[in-house]
Amino acid sequence: MNRIRFVKHIVGAALLAASAATFAGEVPFTQASFDQTVSSGRPAVVYLHASWCPTCRVQKPIVDRLSADPKLKQVTIFIADYDAEAKLKRELKVTQQSTFVVFKDGHEVARSTGQTQEATIRAVFEQAL
Repeated sequence: MNRIRFVKHIVGAALLAASAATFAGEVPFTQASFDQTVSSGRPAVVYLHASWCPTCRVQKPIVDRLSADPKLKQVTIFIADYDAEAKLKRELKVTQQSTFVVFKDGHEVARSTGQTQEATIRAVFEQAL
């Protein structure tokens, strides 16, 4: 009985992960999910933010709106904590919070730092498509 329940949980977790990949939107950054998304060529944006950053506080509601936009539903937006993700910052050569790094077909195609205009941020995100 426990074995069947365990298998059901594993299958459920796999289905949940697959559905999250289908409907992208905002997800917390993890190295494994980021690596999987980029290596598969799916469109992605890494948003390095800090809770203490005034620019990031302006950007966050914009990012929330864009992640809900049907046109951008294929784009996975990884939300990464600027202060906690030292390895990611080195890997992406990011030196400032409020930075967006955009990936398409497994390669970086754009980046933006400090933008607070929704139209400009949308244009940056759309480069992932």
